[in-house]
Amino acid sequence: MDYILDKGNNRLTEAGCRKSSWQMLSVYDWLADIPIDRETTQYVEVQFKNTRKGYYLNSNNLPLEKGDIVAVESNPGHDIGTVTLQGYLVALQMKKNGYDFSRNEVRRIYRKAKQADIEKWEESKAKEHDAMLRSRQIAKDLNLDMKIGDVEYQGDGNKAIFYYIADQRVDFRELIKVLADAFHVRIEMKQIGARQEAGRIGGTGPCGRELCCSTFMTNFQSVGTNAARVQDLSMNPQKLAGQCAKLKCCLNYEFDNYVEALKEFPGKDVVLDTANGPYYFFKLDVFARKMTYSAEKNFPKDLIEIPLDEVWNIIRANKSGKSVSEIQTTSDSAEPEISFENAVGEGSLTRFDRAGKKRKKNRNHNRGQRPQNGEEESR
Repeated sequence: MDYILDKGNNRLTEAGCRKSSWQMLSVYDWLADIPIDRETTQYVEVQFKNTRKGYYLNSNNLPLEKGDIVAVESNPGHDIGTVTLQGYLVALQMKKNGYDFSRNEVRRIYRKAKQADIEKWEESKAKEHDAMLRSRQIAKDLNLDMKIGDVEYQGDGNKAIFYYIADQRVDFRELIKVLADAFHVRIEMKQIGARQEAGRIGGTGPCGRELCCSTFMTNFQSVGTNAARVQDLSMNPQKLAGQCAKLKCCLNYEFDNYVEALKEFPGKDVVLDTANGPYYFFKLDVFARKMTYSAEKNFPKDLIEIPLDEVWNIIRANKSGKSVSEIQTTSDSAEPEISFENAVGEGSLTRFDRAGKKRKKNRNHNRGQRPQNGEEESR
């Protein structure tokens, strides 16, 4: 759902079917229709640009709703954010994210944003893109091995957060001085990873859906190539890498299910002893519970597809010293005939080629013949 700014009420209202950036990583409020006990749930979740969130104390007991734009306490000054969650679910989110009251300073919600706050906020956001491009050039002039991926101005325009990516530790003390002189605001540098940068920028994955890191993922686990090997995926870096140039996070989604399912299969180094000779493992189909074996170890030859239960029967027979003469397979010796038909059932897709050749042959045969009596030459 897309949201636009309702300047009359200073809140975001629904405007379409697209997702806006403030709604990224939002939590479904399944307690939305239950009255809020403001005495026991005084904390409110406020989201700022892209994925940055914070928990603020509603000490003034303001009647807030989801989508309200509020002015919150910051250092220095105040910041402008959007209420994304309130009520009992805020306490659950704080517990899930490991929010520690002893380490985090309790900050308050000042008020609902006024019209002057909104105008200042929009004015600050308009500077972010130009500030990012200019800061990149400054970092390049200082020969710093880093990439500034995003800039976020505070709501009152007194501070700017520069998000950067670097493979190694960067001494940006000189950079902060130059940026402070260039933009005349307080500078804060925050290092992020490649996955976090992709989540802040957003985009569409090869699956056709919005990136997981910009919609629902809150923490990023390491993804190894073993996840691709277990799922029998092609070890092609271009297909396994996401827009962050790292291995796709979705490789971990089904990894545990594959590991659990593969426990029922024998080892790939097990050789089947048959009357026709040994058969070596070639590939397996986890979902169909079938295994394919080859008569040669290093290349496919006389491939046979065997159900998993039959494979275990052969292995048990081999352990008892018996060689299996007949194997129950699921593959057919003759390859199936492939035919293409459309919805009308007009036959093969190459039917027009044959007809075209026949017409061309008849046209060449009749070329040069004069029309007979009573006949007209066709045009």
